[in-house]
Amino acid sequence: MLDHVIRGATVVDGTGAPAFVADVGIRDGRVAAVGTVTEESRTAEDAAGLVLAPGFVDPHTHYDAQLFWDPYATPSLNHGVTTVAGGNCGFTLAPLNPARPADADYTRRMMSKVEGMSLVALEEGAPWNWHTFGEYLDALEGRIAVNAGFMVGHCALRRHVMGPDAVGGQPTPGQLEDMLRLLHEAMDDGAWGLSTTQSSTHSDGDGEPVASRHARPAELLALSKAVGEHEGTQIEAIVAGCLDQFSDAEIDLFVEMSAAAGRPLNWNVLTIDAAVPERVPRQLEASERARKAGGRVVALTMPILTPMNMSLGTFCALNLIPGWGPVLALPVPERIAKLRDPDVRAEMLRRADSKEAGVFRRLADFGRYVIGDTYSAANEGLTGRVVRDIAAERGQEPFACLVEICAHDDLRTVLWPMPTDNDPGSWALRAETWQHQDVLLGGSDAGAHLDRMCGAPYTTRFLGDCLRGRKLATLEQAVRMLTDDPAQLFGLRERGRIEVGFHADLVLFDPERIDAGKATLVHDLPGDSPRLDSRAIGVTAVWVNGVEAIRQDTVTGAVPGKVLRSGRDTRTVNTR
Repeated sequence: MLDHVIRGATVVDGTGAPAFVADVGIRDGRVAAVGTVTEESRTAEDAAGLVLAPGFVDPHTHYDAQLFWDPYATPSLNHGVTTVAGGNCGFTLAPLNPARPADADYTRRMMSKVEGMSLVALEEGAPWNWHTFGEYLDALEGRIAVNAGFMVGHCALRRHVMGPDAVGGQPTPGQLEDMLRLLHEAMDDGAWGLSTTQSSTHSDGDGEPVASRHARPAELLALSKAVGEHEGTQIEAIVAGCLDQFSDAEIDLFVEMSAAAGRPLNWNVLTIDAAVPERVPRQLEASERARKAGGRVVALTMPILTPMNMSLGTFCALNLIPGWGPVLALPVPERIAKLRDPDVRAEMLRRADSKEAGVFRRLADFGRYVIGDTYSAANEGLTGRVVRDIAAERGQEPFACLVEICAHDDLRTVLWPMPTDNDPGSWALRAETWQHQDVLLGGSDAGAHLDRMCGAPYTTRFLGDCLRGRKLATLEQAVRMLTDDPAQLFGLRERGRIEVGFHADLVLFDPERIDAGKATLVHDLPGDSPRLDSRAIGVTAVWVNGVEAIRQDTVTGAVPGKVLRSGRDTRTVNTR
């Protein structure tokens, strides 16, 4: 007997093949039948007019901590994501050195700073009862509603072995051997591989460059080679050039790391903007060179424009503009005084428009900002208005106008930067770039930057755009890009397609309605900390390993997810 039958659905199976109407039967967590199903079942539902797709795979998340207090990985699961890849950007919660209990606090403060997670939530919401990477994975086993796999972070490896010297120091030969041993142990226990960062934007809770930024190429190549000694592994890496355009040295590093491992290396995020036409070919040059050298370098890119909340009062992307961090780190009264100084503003604008600012140059057009929440009588009526219009009324330059508005709110004003790449040329370039063999949709950062951005709903928003908006891809193409493509990159065993014998990770949705609601601020984290959430529209149900986990945008209470471990749940994706 089948456990459940979904009758008469329009099946989009993940391969890119044309959709077809069929029944789909589920038994023991797997797809047991596709076609006309006559076998008896415990339960069944009519899905006529609805689309049934494989569960979506998000290749870049930071749910490492959130899964402890939110096993549903909301809102990703609501939006059809049944498998998440965590442990990205060199940051993981394990391993932790048992000889230095204070390392857990260092890790929490680092994650709070670099990934915008609530420090209170990190302190109160996770048990922190592990030391090895395997113990961390075991702590999640049996208590999550999504499937989750994790890279092991380079920063954690360095901190475990080198202690405080991990920031600024170089490992001795013995310490490098210890790092390699830890990495091997982590992969033996199921880590998907190595993640690392050399990005200039990544600083720890003390404001210092995170540990992996101090690693030299020889260390990175030694770790990469170790990745290649394990089945079903990958590399994920970030360098400064990911934000704009790679240097030759960065391309060489990516190529050498992937070739040394014989494994794919993915990076994020490829920003596509028709105003900078040279960026995409430069960034994809890393992929072209890698293939010639026996490696594979894959760029992640988002198929939507992710709205962001910003503020002059709290840490956000504005702090990452060269020269802005020291000003925005001052106590609020001093910060306001500095920002009101015309010479200081002029220098900040100059730095923001410089080549070194990279992709952050897009944030410097302050006339395009929209005012969000305000908190003072002086700013009454400004919410929803464009700064350029307000500045014109007041006879001010836009940045000076924005500063005055924020100063009235003691810098608490919420700011919404309007994207500069929402033009037809940029969307056409995106559609073209998505077809490249080494470009993958993803990069949501779900689980991070919680009160600043909400990238998790990219799946439903993209599908809605494909069905009723710009229609840059067919439904079948869009589903393949969200399911089988990432499953193939990670070598996920029997996931990413609707096929007999595959795990029953499924999403049932209404093609006339599928979309994501507006991001809204909610206070549902441990310690009443805030985050942005987004309602899933048109998603009827989501199954994970054959068990219904979401029904009409509401969690069912079931936790059928699996911790996906390398080798057992992933196969090797060779680059040669």
